[in-house]
Order: sequence, then C-alpha cells, then structure tokens
Amino acid sequence: MSDQYTELVLEELGLLPLWLPPERMPTPASCPRTAPPAAAAQEASPAIDKPSDTANPPQALRSRPPLPATQPAAPTPAPQTEASPAGSVNRDERALRIATLDWEGLQAEAQACTACGLCKTRNKVVFGVGQPSTDWLVVGEAPGAEEDRQGEPFVGQAGKLLDNMLAAVGRSRQENVYILNTLKCRPPQNRNPQPDEMALCAPFLQRQVALIQPKVIFAVGRFAVQALLGRDASIASLRGQLHEYQGIPVVVSYHPAYLLRNLPDKIKAWQDLLLARKTLAERKAPGTQP
Repeated sequence: MSDQYTELVLEELGLLPLWLPPERMPTPASCPRTAPPAAAAQEASPAIDKPSDTANPPQALRSRPPLPATQPAAPTPAPQTEASPAGSVNRDERALRIATLDWEGLQAEAQACTACGLCKTRNKVVFGVGQPSTDWLVVGEAPGAEEDRQGEPFVGQAGKLLDNMLAAVGRSRQENVYILNTLKCRPPQNRNPQPDEMALCAPFLQRQVALIQPKVIFAVGRFAVQALLGRDASIASLRGQLHEYQGIPVVVSYHPAYLLRNLPDKIKAWQDLLLARKTLAERKAPGTQP
C-alpha cells in the first residue's frame, strides 16, 4: 500500500493529522506530495457541507455490513419461583372449585396438585387413611419421610403409638376412624410447613372435613391446631378443653412423635383421648345435636 493511499484512508477516517498539523508534516524529497485529480477537483469546487466520515467510509470498509446502532438487549429471564404454574391460579377460585368436589374428585385433585413447591420434592401425596364415613377424625401435622414413601399418614414409630392410643378407646384406622395430615406433601428435610403451604393446602382439609362430617376431631400437634383453630398457642395451654371447627368439637393433644420423646406427657394425651370419647358419646346420645 503506497503512502498516498494510506494518507487518503487516514484522512477519510478522520485520523489525520498524526500528531502534527498537515503543513508541518515532512514530505520525502524523492516523492513530492501532490494532490490527486479527485482532490484537486474537490478544492476547486465550491465549499459544501461534508458528510460525516461514517456515512462515506473508504471502499475497503464498505464491504463490511454496518453494525446496528444499538445491540438488542437480551431478554431478561423470568424470575424462578418455588411455586409451580398452578400456583398462579386465583386462590379464591381454586378454593371454591375444591369446595364442590366429591370424595373421588378431591383425591384426584390432591394427587395432581402443583399449587406450591412441595410438589417438586414429594414422592407420594398423603391424602389420608381410614373410613370417610366415620364419626372420629384425627388431624396431624405434615407428612414425614416414611409417610412420603408409603403415601399414608402416621406410619413408623409415631404411627404405632397413635394406633395403640386409638385402640385404647376402641378405635382403629381400618374400621372407625379417619386419619389425615394438615399438608398432603412432605416438606423437605422434615422442616416446618410454611404459611403459604398451609394456606394452599387448607381447601383440601376443609373439604375433607365437610365430606366426612365427623362428630369429634382429635387434633395432634401445633400445625394441626393452627390449621383448624387459627391459633399459635402452645398445646399445653389449649388441651383439656373443647374447641370448635365448622361447628365440630375439637380436642387438642400432643403429637405422638412428641410423646415418644416426652414419656411423662402420655398421661395427658390419655386424658385428651378420654375427653374426645366423652364428647363423641354425648353428641351421639339421643336428643343431642348431631
């Protein structure tokens, strides 16, 4: 490439002068600088506004397609949430729909539920066990690891203790009691249920109670009490008295898993069972309100 062509390119790009004004730039004696015909013609023509350098690039640069003035911004990914797509459904509409389901429809709805993130980590939905036509309902907390594997509430050591407690008052999960959990899915690592998980699962509990229509509810554990009574008080302060859920008497007691760690409180749980049995007998007596 000749020096003259290099200077023309630099001038077109607006890169001249190179540190020195053009009139002070030395020109080799053997190659005197003369304006090319095109440049001479330009000097002789009347002065006009010169277009911007970027609008008239050198021929060597015109072969490349011009870049867009601004690069389009990459789309921002949607924030990841723990809830699955069904969690965005209007909660009131969902609750109203669940409230119209029959027993089989309610089971199917629970099995397919993706309203919260627990659906991503569960193995099995724990809907409940027992006779739905019973007059005695046991409500526990969230399923544990064994419940999640088997799909049945209150299994393992805590389940055996509950079975023994119920047998002492003539009750059995195979015959005349229904057992369910506050949540239908196990929280990971057996952590406590989150308020949003409790709220999204509440319509299932409400509909189960409405369909079973028990005459007494035996609520064991803090989260069962929260779901039924909406109270965060201690079990010790709530047991020994009758509460109410949807017009049904509620007897509060300790969770069997707690009793396995605190053996002296078993006598209190026995007293709670006797209160539940007495309440049931009174409601079944002739002339009493069903």
